Formats: sequence, structure tokens, C-alpha cells
Amino acid sequence: MLASVVAGAPGPAWSGAAAAAAEPAPGVPASPATAEELRRALTAATERFQAMDAAGVLAQVPERYRNGPLTKAALRENLVALFALYDVVRANVRIDQVRMVDGAAWIYSTGEVTGRICGLGVWTTALAWEREPEVARREGSVWRLTGPGP
Repeated sequence: MLASVVAGAPGPAWSGAAAAAAEPAPGVPASPATAEELRRALTAATERFQAMDAAGVLAQVPERYRNGPLTKAALRENLVALFALYDVVRANVRIDQVRMVDGAAWIYSTGEVTGRICGLGVWTTALAWEREPEVARREGSVWRLTGPGP
């Protein structure tokens, strides 16, 4: 889940926090069961990311994924570059809210991706965000990202 975030890919050009303050979130709150399914999917994706398993992260993303110019192929390139730069990566992601809109889950999250630079041993923040939206749709029994929110 949130593969573009854990891959260090840029999110939308606008601030999610500012957009959230400007207008109410669409849809209706997700059921507790749906929210828990999405938390489990995020945990699995985060574990794969921290294991530096690009294929495991990408398994969470359908071929048709698009976030602006970022596609699944570009996401793969971002992961390869990130895993070459850092010898250890960490993702701390919190799901702030899940809203259901026409069967899609609009997931608002806050988090930070950090890494230890190879050879230097210095930890840096690769990416941080606050209340950024991402949309997931159920494919069979699993949730997969399809692109950004609003």
C-alpha cells in the first residue's frame, strides 16, 4: 500500500494538509473491517519495503497505476535507485482516515521514509508527508493502489 510513498516518489504538487483544510473529505467513512484490511496491506507493503524487496512492494501496485507522470515502471526505477543509495530503509506510515467513494478506498496517510546512506552511515529523511491521499481498489481479495486522491 502507498507504494509511491514508500518508494520515495513525489506526491501531488499541492499540500494534502492544506487541501484537507480547504474542503471536506469526499465519500463516507470506511467500515472498521475495511480500514483494518487496508492497515494489514500497508503493514505488508512496509515490511517488503524495509526488506528492500522491490518485487514485493510492486506486487501491491497494479500495472495500470498512475500518479501524475509516475507509473509502475517508474516506481520500479525509483525503488532501484533508493535501494542503491541506502543500505537500510525505514518507513513510518500512519493511516489517518479512510473514506469510501464509489467502491474505492481514499486513504489519507501521514509518514516519513528514512534511510542510511551507503558507505557514510548517515541517516537522512528521504520523504515526509502529511495527510496525503491515495486511492486503492479491491482486486479479488486484495487491495491495490490505483493512483492519487483528489
